[in-house]
Amino acid sequence: MQETISICKQLRPGESFIGKQGLQYAVGISAESVGAKAIHMQLMAMPPGGRAFAHKHATHETAIYALSGVSHVWHGERLENHSIVKPGDFFYIPADVPHLPYNPSQTESVTAIIARTDANEQESVILLPELEGIHPR
Repeated sequence: MQETISICKQLRPGESFIGKQGLQYAVGISAESVGAKAIHMQLMAMPPGGRAFAHKHATHETAIYALSGVSHVWHGERLENHSIVKPGDFFYIPADVPHLPYNPSQTESVTAIIARTDANEQESVILLPELEGIHPR
């Protein structure tokens, strides 16, 4: 029986797109880009005053590393918790936890690296419109 040899792949972020969450992403590692099975990694950009839609990722964990700008995140079943994520911070979101990130700055963008245990970026995104009114725009 012949052994299968996996090939490492190097790539640059793909073309940016607006995800279901309402934020701009540039995919790096994914099922589509390299055939990943259980991980996804991308760059996220949030403009000054930007905000995502309330959402969660079904059965998938999310790890974030903040590169620039200061973002805020409401999180929890009723978005009752609040965190401030600064450059150099790591931020962990467990699977199925509702969250709503936003950029309170009117002058500075936010950029972060996001990794998720879902190789397909948009597959696990579940929008939660019933939570939008808790923290109005």
